[in-house]
Amino acid sequence: METRNQTAVSEFHLLGLTGDPELQPLIFSLFLSMYLITVLGNLLIILAISSDSHLHTPMYFFLCSLSLNDICLSSSIIPKMLVNIQVKNQSITYTGCLFQVCFVLVFVAMESCLLAVMAYDRYVAIRHPLRYTVIMKPYLEIPHFFCELDQVIKLACSDTLIDNILIYIAACIFGGVPLSGIIFSYCHIVSSVLRMPSPGGKHKAFSTCGSHLFVIFLFYGTGLGVYISSVVTDSPRKSAVASVMYTLVPQMLNPFIYSLRNRDMKEALRKLISGTTSPL
Repeated sequence: METRNQTAVSEFHLLGLTGDPELQPLIFSLFLSMYLITVLGNLLIILAISSDSHLHTPMYFFLCSLSLNDICLSSSIIPKMLVNIQVKNQSITYTGCLFQVCFVLVFVAMESCLLAVMAYDRYVAIRHPLRYTVIMKPYLEIPHFFCELDQVIKLACSDTLIDNILIYIAACIFGGVPLSGIIFSYCHIVSSVLRMPSPGGKHKAFSTCGSHLFVIFLFYGTGLGVYISSVVTDSPRKSAVASVMYTLVPQMLNPFIYSLRNRDMKEALRKLISGTTSPL
């Protein structure tokens, strides 16, 4: 095998469009004019869309994004070319070349994606003109205090059968299975407590489970209530109020429930507040 000396590449030379020195001023003027027209023209589009509230629609939002992308794409190519012509040095560093390749690829890919989105926007406007403002609306109103899944699904314009099936499957897995485990555990707890001979022991055992049972009923009960209310009535405000009971209230009450009724927790909190620590 033949071995060859390998040297690290530190820079590249851009040959440009022509090697004729007499044409360089013409090329410089031509590309400078193109760059200024590109930047100023697209900036005017961005400023016009931003300043006029009537143009704050999806179509003009995509157009504004396209103009910004065009400025970035041109700025990643033309300025370096103009500098090379002006200083009569066609070299570009290895790092600079890699950066230029990355920027060009990113902005070309974004240009392609934006053009595809704009085509879809025009398709919706022509094919579904009456539903265009709903489908391409820049924001949708959710009658809730957070993005509750059921309310988000109701905003969909397409068929939601698959979404509902997935929701029921997820509810069975993440709600039904844990609830079944809770019921199974407490059935054995009740069976064990009832076999205790001492009434005091029974009372103490049940009291230790009271706080946990309260949180369980609060969480699962209100969650089931939200589901039933969404099926029976079409009142998002009532569902929102009920959602507070299983998304915020249990989390707020947990520190009080599990600390005020637990002697060890009260002792640990007392030590924490007083600044003492338990001995190792």
